[in-house]
Amino acid sequence: MYNPPSFAEHDAAVMQAFIEAHPLATLVTSSGAGLIATHLPLLVDPTRGALGTLAGHIARANPQQRQAREGDEALVIFTGHDAYITPAFYASKARDGKVVPTWNYVAVHAYGTLRYVSDPAALRAHLAALTSRHESTRERPWSVNDAPTSYIDKQMGAIVGVEIEITRLEGKWKMSQNRSAEDIDGVIDGLGASSDPRERAVGDVVRERRPG
Repeated sequence: MYNPPSFAEHDAAVMQAFIEAHPLATLVTSSGAGLIATHLPLLVDPTRGALGTLAGHIARANPQQRQAREGDEALVIFTGHDAYITPAFYASKARDGKVVPTWNYVAVHAYGTLRYVSDPAALRAHLAALTSRHESTRERPWSVNDAPTSYIDKQMGAIVGVEIEITRLEGKWKMSQNRSAEDIDGVIDGLGASSDPRERAVGDVVRERRPG
């Protein structure tokens, strides 16, 4: 992706933590039929491979698992905090008016080798780990073992596991780092005053990423 130095993140641990916190990804692969994408939650295991390994599953009926070949390169896109930035936030607007709107956002691109997982034991272990990850904070967490074995076995027959060993990570935190200090202050204050909690969250990231 286009990633100017002021926005680029190079720390693999920071990007892995972002993936862990924002697990819904877009898996993009190519084939003779062209590009195809699937949205799916993924787990990241930073201990497998130099940059970690992603694990998820897709429906067997999904054309992607037929068109994308094992061993092909895959691109996995993770996004999170984002907000529209109005020129009204900038102190420089009042001075010369030479400002335009933009969008602040965070994105991590993971590239790696695609592998399919069909072994029932491995697939069930993946499903148990995935549900545990997202049920653990609930008062009464649901477990794969809560459903009848025959039912889970039938559901598993309709999916195929996917793993991507990450070979390259790109991180972009576009958070107004290219603006002047006074304009960054304006963005922090403007987003911080928003009634939208998502915009306030972006304001916090702008503060964290402030140069210097």
